[in-house]
Amino acid sequence: DSIPDGLFPFYVRSPIVERSNKYTFEGPAILMAGDGAGAGRVFHYVDGKYGCHQRVYSLQKITDINRRFLYYYLSNLFYREIEIANSKSTVDSVRLPMLQNFQVVFPNDHKQKKIVEYLDSKCAEIDAVLNKTRTSIEEYKKLKQAIITQAVTKGIRGDRPMKESGVIWLDTVPAEWTISKIKYTIFPKEKPVLPMDEVITCFRDGTVTLRRNRREEGFTISFTENGYQGVDVGDLVIHGMDTFAGAIGCSDSRGKTSPVVHVCSTVGNNRYFMYFLRYMAYSGVLMDFSNGVRIRSSDFRNFKKLAVFEMLVPPLREQNKIVDYLDSTLAKIDQVIKQKEILISELEACKKSAIYEYVTGKKEVPNAY
Repeated sequence: DSIPDGLFPFYVRSPIVERSNKYTFEGPAILMAGDGAGAGRVFHYVDGKYGCHQRVYSLQKITDINRRFLYYYLSNLFYREIEIANSKSTVDSVRLPMLQNFQVVFPNDHKQKKIVEYLDSKCAEIDAVLNKTRTSIEEYKKLKQAIITQAVTKGIRGDRPMKESGVIWLDTVPAEWTISKIKYTIFPKEKPVLPMDEVITCFRDGTVTLRRNRREEGFTISFTENGYQGVDVGDLVIHGMDTFAGAIGCSDSRGKTSPVVHVCSTVGNNRYFMYFLRYMAYSGVLMDFSNGVRIRSSDFRNFKKLAVFEMLVPPLREQNKIVDYLDSTLAKIDQVIKQKEILISELEACKKSAIYEYVTGKKEVPNAY
């Protein structure tokens, strides 16, 4: 079982390393995801006690080659070459013989050692910057959540008369704001699907857009589209199963979406209600008071389960001002996050390039002879 503060690392089929209080193996070893999105792509080097998913291959008995050299070689070249061997088709499962029969070209022991020392140092430098940048992105995301919380629960006008909310998960709120149940403020609609409508997806980051604007792969495709409904630009869209994660937004496109999604109108500015629902998601309200059927989930496919929650409703004029403030402020933070994500992509590309060039001999480490 995965435990956040477990004693031992637990390796799954993604770059994320979980924790567990149990271990089943002891390194050193090279680990590789055997199937899923990380098949042939995700590698780990472990030197100590660890556990791993049953579809993670563990290479322990390695002879005649430096283990870390082999780790660098496989992590950079294995997927690239098996993808070519499979006529560039998507590889979602790696059979053990594919790994066992994979040919490795390597220099003498001395050169392997020098290459490993160089790459360990180079990759450590890059990883330090990557970790710092990723931490910074998470801090900016927390800042966004804090800004949303302040705006939708206290307003943006500064000092003002306040009152006790009477809601268990809210303290004092602006005196002139109304407290109302969702069923009186947000209304699901059943809009017809038009012939030219494309599929719209409500993502966990709150983006509601045509599926093709993000990606085409990795989705479950419905061939019948029973219960699909129309979505117009500006509609408030709430994902019934991923509400807890913030899958709540206003659509930027016309299209159609699955019945697991609620397409709604509101008594005021749809974007204000979007932000308030996101606050409820980020603060854990929708998780703590829901009855999800999955770990870390909330099951609000039946809108009545969501309709009983209470929310704050400012006067419409103030809703509009809050929305303008949040749209502007969060857009600036998103731009900063985007630049940091670009930096991460560039650093990861630089790391991959360095590994490829040195393990293939295209570049030589100084004093490697």
